[in-house]
Amino acid sequence: MVTAFVDMVGLLMVLPLLPFYAQRFVGQGPLWRALDTVGLGGEGTVIAILVSSFAIAQLVSAPLWGRVSDRYGRRPALMIGLASSGIAYVVFAYAGSLELLFLSRIVQGAGGGTVGVIQAYVADATEPKDRAKALGWLSAATNAGVALGPAIGSFAARIGPEWPGLFAAIITLVNVGFAWKYLTESNEHAGVKTADRPKVSGSRETLLRVTTHPGLPASRLIWIYAIGMGAFHGMNAILALFLNAQFGIDETSIGWVFVYIGVLSVLTRAVFLGPLVDRYREPRLSRYGGMFLMLGMLALPFTTNYASLALAILLIPLGTAFTFPCVTGMLSQVIPNHERGLYMGVQQTFGGIARVAGPLWAGFAFDYLGKGVPFFTGAALAAFTIFLGLGIEHHLPDHKPSVA
Repeated sequence: MVTAFVDMVGLLMVLPLLPFYAQRFVGQGPLWRALDTVGLGGEGTVIAILVSSFAIAQLVSAPLWGRVSDRYGRRPALMIGLASSGIAYVVFAYAGSLELLFLSRIVQGAGGGTVGVIQAYVADATEPKDRAKALGWLSAATNAGVALGPAIGSFAARIGPEWPGLFAAIITLVNVGFAWKYLTESNEHAGVKTADRPKVSGSRETLLRVTTHPGLPASRLIWIYAIGMGAFHGMNAILALFLNAQFGIDETSIGWVFVYIGVLSVLTRAVFLGPLVDRYREPRLSRYGGMFLMLGMLALPFTTNYASLALAILLIPLGTAFTFPCVTGMLSQVIPNHERGLYMGVQQTFGGIARVAGPLWAGFAFDYLGKGVPFFTGAALAAFTIFLGLGIEHHLPDHKPSVA
């Protein structure tokens, strides 16, 4: 959790600044000219593609990291992912073109394929009945990074444009040292001889199974996760542009919006998620999350002042906090233990595809169809996840609420 927190601090130091940095290079360079030639040269579309490049690299690498962590261990996979992030931040710090910004996102995305490994690590260390809460605590740790990172990034940007990336690289270097010293291996099958290790399905086979058998419990949960992620990240990709157009919020003040979202996310996961999981169980709570996400996205285009904006945004972290940890916790209960890393990686692959498609659609819709359209389509997707989750409780092992 500490490792994930520090990693997220570094990521969120640079992520809110990305649209503003990219604006400097829209209209120049060979990459922009190539995008403009095919009708993708609009500001919102270019930024959406830039944001999506991280997810493209992540979705390609996630199943590989999952299989590596199942075979060789969670710890080495996580260490390599952290080192990749450090390199990406240095590239971001000195990016003088749109091409280098894309390179930094791709390098970091390749290392970011270890998100499923982190989730598998937590699942390794907890009982099935406690996994949603443990994953909620992991989410709380990362969202604490969401709250802190943008404030540090905005402060660093006042010193100079390269300092957010350099600060993030320094923090990541410290994090690598921390992980090297304190992270122990959680996978009991790591290093076991091939003859003695349970057979792990291939990445391609598992991806095909999720696609061709969407009614299977694991497949349904992965689809719920992916569709919800697409809705959320589509909104997130154009949120800075929407806030700038609607309220005049720029790179010097956008950090505080993310601080507000991050604080709400941490409080929800750390204080409320565990008791609510005990009371309602994961299936029902995940459906409540889909409802909050839907209502928040529907409300955002109609905000006219900071008070209404704060109320609309409030529903978004409630929705994500109740949806994603519960869905991942349920997934860990319906898959074999020795394929945990693989399935968590496949979940991240489908989530990564959604993190590409969602922002691409949102950027196009924002530029050409209307500033509220991305939010309305995101709300429709969130509503669909509620439908997909109906009856999923019948496929889960029964367990009694834990005693806090």
